[in-house]
Amino acid sequence: MASLRLAVDAMGGDFGLRSTIPASVLALNENSQLHITLVGDEPAIRQALAAASADFARLAIVHAPDVVRMDDKPAQALRGRRESSMAVALELLRDGKVSAVLSAGNTGALVAMGCIIVQRLEGVRRPAICAPIPSDQHHTYMLDLGANVECGVDELRQFAVMGSALCASVDGVEAPRVGLLNNGEEVVKGTQLLKDTAAVLQADPRLNYIGFVEGGDIFSDRVDVVVCDGFVGNIALKVSEGTASYINRALREQLRESVWGRLMGLLLLPVLRGFQRRHDPRHYNGAVLLGLKGLVVKSHGSSDVASFLAAIRQTSRALVQELPRRIAEQL
Repeated sequence: MASLRLAVDAMGGDFGLRSTIPASVLALNENSQLHITLVGDEPAIRQALAAASADFARLAIVHAPDVVRMDDKPAQALRGRRESSMAVALELLRDGKVSAVLSAGNTGALVAMGCIIVQRLEGVRRPAICAPIPSDQHHTYMLDLGANVECGVDELRQFAVMGSALCASVDGVEAPRVGLLNNGEEVVKGTQLLKDTAAVLQADPRLNYIGFVEGGDIFSDRVDVVVCDGFVGNIALKVSEGTASYINRALREQLRESVWGRLMGLLLLPVLRGFQRRHDPRHYNGAVLLGLKGLVVKSHGSSDVASFLAAIRQTSRALVQELPRRIAEQL
């Protein structure tokens, strides 16, 4: 296997170096093929690395004096943050010095800068954010998760093709089942946009389109790829993550309410830990920005060390599968 060259926006996200540096060190220690370039304030990065135990032969630092703030508007970041860690990392990808970029920074800025610096694949109207969602059969891929609030038929069709290519490449599914997220399975349900899109997806020979799917189907074994616009997708993602967190909190509170509950909790502890590991949103971190000429991955803005490490693993898997090339072939 060839070496995997990853640029990490070390300053991005809510926790910045507190997450990106420890996660990068852990990733280097567990994957001997991985090479990481940390992009950001070099003195701060070196200070954070001072106590780390890592293979520094596979670690590089590229200085970037600025950072994209989480409240920066995309246009503002494009105009005024061209020396930011995010922009410099994307320029490394554009120039072929790395094979992928991972950032927990501002989503809108990452999409805008990705389109301008890395550029879109030929024919792609808009890139889409795609991530795995836990389901009965390991996971379901869902897109768009926030890059495009409003979409037309052509954008949703391209999302379906790119999501199908991602599923086929990473998971080896021969003909991924593609569903269009709607408020019901019946063909008469939904907006005119969804009905028009359904007709186009049904007619596309590249797709194994199974029809409309509902919110609950995202977590079932009925579908492999769920397509929607970024407004609906981002809300669905945040609701599912919030629901998982609520169930976890409510169950713990219930078990702590009585002596019998605490005893039962001790007996159920291995089961509960296994359930939490499988459904912990941190383990599914790392949303690919599909439709660009290079591999760009978005990590949660609030990523802790475990979550950012999961995103590095997701990026490494996509690199091994040569995801941008496969999607370009599909398109």
